[in-house]
Amino acid sequence: MHDIASKIATCGVAFATCLWTLGCTDGGGGDDPSQPDQTALAKVQLALNWFPEAEHGGFYTAQIKGLYGSRGVDVEILGGGPDAPVIQRGASGQIPFGVTNADGVLNARAAKADIVALMAPYQVNPRCIVVHESSGIESIEQLANLTLALSQRPAFSHFLRWKYEFPGVTIVPYHGSVSPLISDARYAVQGYCFSEPVIARQHGARVRALMVSDTGFNPYASLLITRRELVEGQPDLVRALTQASVEGWRHYLREPEQPNALIKKLNPQIDMEVLQEGARQSVPLVLDATARSRGLGYMELGRWKQLRDQMVACGILDDADMDLRQAFTTEFLPGVDPVE
Repeated sequence: MHDIASKIATCGVAFATCLWTLGCTDGGGGDDPSQPDQTALAKVQLALNWFPEAEHGGFYTAQIKGLYGSRGVDVEILGGGPDAPVIQRGASGQIPFGVTNADGVLNARAAKADIVALMAPYQVNPRCIVVHESSGIESIEQLANLTLALSQRPAFSHFLRWKYEFPGVTIVPYHGSVSPLISDARYAVQGYCFSEPVIARQHGARVRALMVSDTGFNPYASLLITRRELVEGQPDLVRALTQASVEGWRHYLREPEQPNALIKKLNPQIDMEVLQEGARQSVPLVLDATARSRGLGYMELGRWKQLRDQMVACGILDDADMDLRQAFTTEFLPGVDPVE
């Protein structure tokens, strides 16, 4: 997904396995009844799908600015990594909330995991293919006569190989490093537009990021997810997490410095320039026309249908009749009418 070599040393965020608990005590709440009693906060965990990076900035912002706490919730954010089992742990009840992409939600539901998406920060998926400017390639469909480092598992990889012929392209596994790209003008790698291209340029390579979303494959990214049991049984908790996360993303896009400093502390190997660029480039990816008109985090049924049909077409999803109204909900988003 990203440059693993530059991030593998992440520390300070233990991927804990303890179950989440809700509980109240009789500790004093102070003199101001408008402030939640810190000893009575609901304690929950939010598991990331990757090491702490810019694409998680809104969640960290909600944590450090007290936006979760002001809604009565104490959120522990658990760092992830390659193949982090967010879906599995969420479906089994080990963790109440997680972060994944929309294609992950559909794969989970196809496997009978009752996962539900609550809000989608990234309306435009940051996924890209990075090529050298000297290659003359200006779109993904033009990829030809080079080596392409591409993960085999993610849905976007299946979609691209299904849609395009890629003449003369040798596809090799992506191991998380841009080093081969830097030294070879006929090499291309997958990445996030505000990560791998930035790292390559830091090493002197003149590269171009080709957005996968331009191919028509554009899953929502960094979604907040939970399981149906919590949606139905703990709606106040789900609403608190969802609305605080939305507010956190609004703050992050305006003032990313403090959360970026925390992310850097938690993931020491990530470069601050990468974090700054991530925050800057996230603005149009998060606040597209739909988000500006319907609200940050909004999700459309039509987008989910398109993704399902694309995943069926390229052979990674069998259920063409999947009930997508069960895969996501907008009822907890602030000021948004639920999708019927």
